[in-house]
Amino acid sequence: MVIELADVAIRRGGAGGFLMSVPRFAVAAGEAVAITGASGSGKSTVLDALGLVLRPEAAGGFRCCGADAAALWRADDLDGLAATRAAGIGYILQTGGLLPFLSVRDNIGLSPALLGQRDGAAHVAALVEALGLGPHLGKMPAQLSIGERQRAAIARALAHRPALLLADEPTASLDPVNAQKVLELLLGLVKSLGTALVLVSHDWAKVASLGLRRYATAAATAGGWLAEVPS
Repeated sequence: MVIELADVAIRRGGAGGFLMSVPRFAVAAGEAVAITGASGSGKSTVLDALGLVLRPEAAGGFRCCGADAAALWRADDLDGLAATRAAGIGYILQTGGLLPFLSVRDNIGLSPALLGQRDGAAHVAALVEALGLGPHLGKMPAQLSIGERQRAAIARALAHRPALLLADEPTASLDPVNAQKVLELLLGLVKSLGTALVLVSHDWAKVASLGLRRYATAAATAGGWLAEVPS
């Protein structure tokens, strides 16, 4: 398993805030799962915890990318958490999140460069080809269409060969045809690379046809929970 949680509680907003309960959550290498739910039901809270940026209030078990994240949190080992996050996790935002002052080429190459990876040229070239980004490498993000920005964001998120990819509504800003194309490209890439994918969406109908295992969030007045939905 690339990521595995057991009896995890995540609180956002302090003592009186929203408490999210995750009894069990696990994703294997090369597997893609979807987290769906209504707005405000805790999807982003779960994603922030999976990305090691939101500290769990309690955790019976929390392993991520080969690291015991629960132990790192208990020890306040922020450097260990940051190292796990940098090397093991890729992230795709709704709007791509590309750095506007870097070219597409430099955006894609940023994480491998920061991690000192010197053997990834062939991998990055394969990503660029698969995502049709060759003609756009010298462009700045503002010169790209929305669909091109999302494809560049996928390449950037996968360039350092992360074990885990988190995608927060990655097709929310795309029209239905392009959204389907981007999702199919994304799923094909993570499967071929052996990367675990957690895809967050409010629109289950959009991803239902892709055969993803599904978890759903539900919220009460001051708390919520995450549970797997039987297929």
